[in-house]
Amino acid sequence: MKANLNFFYTLIFVVGLSVSCKKIDNGFLSDGIRYKDNTIYCKRGMSLIMSDRINTDGSTPPYQFELLNLRNESSGEPAPEVFFKQFDLLTFKPGMVFNAETDTTIELLNKKRETVKKTPMEFNTVSGQLVFNRTSANLPLGRYNFDVKMTNPRGEKLFPKLATIEVVEPSIDDMFKVTYQAATGSTAGEVFTGITAPKIECRKISNDGARVILKIVDKNGKAFNPKNGEIVKRGDRPMFETHVKFNPVQFTDNSLICDFEVAPFPLTNYIDKGGTDWGFLIYYRIPMKYVQVDGLPAHNVNPVFGFQILMEGTYEVEIKLPAVTRVTQ
Repeated sequence: MKANLNFFYTLIFVVGLSVSCKKIDNGFLSDGIRYKDNTIYCKRGMSLIMSDRINTDGSTPPYQFELLNLRNESSGEPAPEVFFKQFDLLTFKPGMVFNAETDTTIELLNKKRETVKKTPMEFNTVSGQLVFNRTSANLPLGRYNFDVKMTNPRGEKLFPKLATIEVVEPSIDDMFKVTYQAATGSTAGEVFTGITAPKIECRKISNDGARVILKIVDKNGKAFNPKNGEIVKRGDRPMFETHVKFNPVQFTDNSLICDFEVAPFPLTNYIDKGGTDWGFLIYYRIPMKYVQVDGLPAHNVNPVFGFQILMEGTYEVEIKLPAVTRVTQ
């Protein structure tokens, strides 16, 4: 019996020793890493486009990613070298931001900016994110897939054709967004009544320059005449030119024209000297002698709107007042 017990204890010792000598796996490296969407859209020429991070499916950190074998999806040929070529990119210096109150000339603005060398596409080796900048305007349209190699404490693994980059032209919805739209009528005694909010539309005329042609029109599409005093400012509230003062706003017989120089426009929220944050808001008044509001005789019209243009070019922005008719003198 004693001999049997000795044998039993010896067996346990040997098994324990063999288990203790067995190599323990260092962490976990999943076979199922992925992006949220398999297709990553590069809207070429936009200021900043960023993909989602790679979902590591519970893999043990820290991890590192490497983008490999970028190639044309249909032909299998390597992607054009322009993806990896460096271009000049004008950008704000670290810690510098635009201030509409003080950055009133291009010279003052340029003191806050610098030209750096950037490739159109950058790959974040820690998150796996793809980042595209304004120089992506140089990329050819098309679909390009790529492999990713992932490394973590467990080892490394190659994931062929993990995702596809599709280079596309941005739509007007990518380049332009409405942030606010409202309107009121007001009497000579400054009694205000809400009226139907404006309808705001934008169309891109060309890729040249950095210009907004702003038109305020009645329900029939007839434009009010800023040059004739049919569109005037409202006290100390922000106007078109409040958001960028590099060039004087031009008054024509049917529009206000602003050369904004750099996108986005407005670059940032407008905060006045008293600390009030006006966002992107623009206030105007159409005097009552130039307008008839449905159901409200003898009222001024006060459109309030906000928008942002996210890419350089020439745009026509139309502010249509659905409850208003222009009165010609």
